[in-house]
Amino acid sequence: MSFKQVFNSAVGRKITMGLTGLFLVLFLIVHVGLNACIWANDGGVMFNHAAHFMGANWFPRVLEIGLFVFLIIHIVQGLMLEMSNRSKRGIGYQKTYGNRGSKWYSRSMGLLGTLVLLFLILHLSNFWFPNRAHQGFLLGPEIDLYAKMQDTFSVGWVVIAYLIGCLALAYHLLHGFQSAFRSLGVHNNRYNKLLTCIGTAFSIIVPLAFAMMPISFYFGWL
Repeated sequence: MSFKQVFNSAVGRKITMGLTGLFLVLFLIVHVGLNACIWANDGGVMFNHAAHFMGANWFPRVLEIGLFVFLIIHIVQGLMLEMSNRSKRGIGYQKTYGNRGSKWYSRSMGLLGTLVLLFLILHLSNFWFPNRAHQGFLLGPEIDLYAKMQDTFSVGWVVIAYLIGCLALAYHLLHGFQSAFRSLGVHNNRYNKLLTCIGTAFSIIVPLAFAMMPISFYFGWL
């Protein structure tokens, strides 16, 4: 497969979506682990130390660039696949099978992906952009991110928006986690049940942990 086919062919797009999706899954693991430091009950000391390490060292910052590149590729390829699928459908089937054919979230990946993207834009505007602007986008001193979280998650509509975003992420992962492996050729009865269990657990635990963060700040549990 040529470099051009990787981005233009249906098979190439699915492989690209699978690879970038798994990279983003790894990012979510790191991100939720770092953010879980807020529950250390030390006034945000551990969390700020961890966040400062990620934002004030060159290696994580290089990975950050790679993250944005992979994210953009994932979004673009996802949009291309969605448009391709819609064009191929043409006239709809005379009879629809609903969830008997596939789960609703499997058929709604475009909508779920859009909601996750809007949630990501809100999240970046609340935390990433102000912090990097304070640093001059270099390896400078960071803002107090724990205090920033306290301030941001004291607003009701922001908390609700985050909860909607986390719910959309959960359903997006519920299909996307297993789909990524299938796109890369891991489709064997020997592993399907294991991947289904791991994917379902990941799709519940990680978004739930993210959702509990704004809830914990809003209700003063921290």
